[in-house]
Amino acid sequence: MDNLQGKVVWITGASSGIGKALAYECAAQGAQVILTARRYEELENVRLSLPKPEQHVSIAVDITDDAQVEAAYQKVLLAKGRIDWLINNAGLSQRALIADTSMQTERAIMELDYFSQVFLTKTVLPTFLAQKSGRIVFVSSVAGLLGTQYRASYSAAKAAIHMWANSLRAEVAAQGVDVSVLFPGFVKTNVSINALDGAGKPQGYDNDATANGLEADDFARQSVQALLAGQEYVVIGGSKEKLGVWVSRLSPKTLYKMIRKMKVK
Repeated sequence: MDNLQGKVVWITGASSGIGKALAYECAAQGAQVILTARRYEELENVRLSLPKPEQHVSIAVDITDDAQVEAAYQKVLLAKGRIDWLINNAGLSQRALIADTSMQTERAIMELDYFSQVFLTKTVLPTFLAQKSGRIVFVSSVAGLLGTQYRASYSAAKAAIHMWANSLRAEVAAQGVDVSVLFPGFVKTNVSINALDGAGKPQGYDNDATANGLEADDFARQSVQALLAGQEYVVIGGSKEKLGVWVSRLSPKTLYKMIRKMKVK
């Protein structure tokens, strides 16, 4: 695919942050964007700010609710008749030590960051297979490649969706369906503010790494460029994150020593 002109792109978590930035970038390149998140008014604000707002669609969905996901899928097909890209972006981070994290919080993060993406993808997969075309995208995280303090549940969920995506890619490659995984480093969004503490409540404040991270618009631009180029494994972030990924491949033992000394909260 050389461009997104006229293509249908479904983005979850599209009301803010990375999802909102991806919506702008895709729309700017001519895509018809399906915006999904829980808050309809916020989605409409995004839709109305996009180029040619009349060709985009807002669908409010709690993606952890299977019935709502299935209903949303039918609405997408009714409105557009096809899906060219599905971007599984909705997610939730964490900022708590393992010893302080309740099992309820562990399960809540895994439900949103892993199981909901699996269900949505399985729901729409028949359309991709029938078309014999399209790209399914998962927004994982550098944390899913490295694993750091205060992010155990989040790292585990993001690593899990990466591995699931790898298996999906192997199964559908011969049927014309592509699968890509994006691995953001620190990006300027509300991810840290909304991150759950051990009790499952939003942390409520930002941290320096996120506040000084990559602009969301820049992340979206690089992401769409990489996806259009057919890339399947895309790490986007600052020099420290990229160095960490490189060291993880070259010498995991060295990486683990580095992480122990890091101040990452």
